[in-house]
Amino acid sequence: MPAQLTLFDEPADADTEHAAPRRLAQLAGRIVEYRFGRSRRRTIGISIDALGLQVCAPRAAPWRDIERFLQEKAGWIVARLDEWAGVQPPRVLHGASGESFAFFGALIALEVRAGQEAVRHEGSRVFVSLPEPRNRARVLAQLVDWLKSQALACLAPRAAHYAGMLGYSAPRVKLSRARSQWGVCTASGLIRLNWRLVHLEPALCDYVVAHETAHLVELNHSKRFWNLVGTLYPHWREARERLELAGASLPVIRGVK
Repeated sequence: MPAQLTLFDEPADADTEHAAPRRLAQLAGRIVEYRFGRSRRRTIGISIDALGLQVCAPRAAPWRDIERFLQEKAGWIVARLDEWAGVQPPRVLHGASGESFAFFGALIALEVRAGQEAVRHEGSRVFVSLPEPRNRARVLAQLVDWLKSQALACLAPRAAHYAGMLGYSAPRVKLSRARSQWGVCTASGLIRLNWRLVHLEPALCDYVVAHETAHLVELNHSKRFWNLVGTLYPHWREARERLELAGASLPVIRGVK
């Protein structure tokens, strides 16, 4: 199976028998509500996303161990909850002049004009021209085609760079429109990267590319794999957390997959 980097982290464990009930805990001086479940897992796991904190424990784990684990992680949990609370809701693009969106981490404004079909980027603005500027579906389709071309033009050279660090030639790179993953590397050495990376800052794009390039050597998520990622991108842990937050704010482009 291909190794992939998910767009949104999955819950701590999806193998719970029932929907996780809600519980309360006092962490770092704050009352925190969390979802709780038990499963066949061997260790206590926690995850934090837009829905809050989720805790999953082994079936036989005593509550004292679970509570101690939460207290040990209290500072980190509260800090992550605060980060998620500050996440901006996704911008919705309808294809009208004046709308703005992130382009490699920088906010740019959309300007729609009448004329021959073309897209031009100048500073903090991107101009989309077409014979019928009121056709917003066509505006968005043209904009997305341009965004995809920019994504490939930026990401493919980065994959070649990281592959070179491993002693490999430039890998084949294609774009994907997956809704649930940032990237995937197949056993044949093909790397597929989500075109929506074009919205993220270059440092986060580099983490995704480095992650997938490391799969050229280790097609797994073993300790050897993460050590390899560390040689390509030393600050991968921080980037992985920031990437999860960034994924929650991706622009929503109506009618375009």
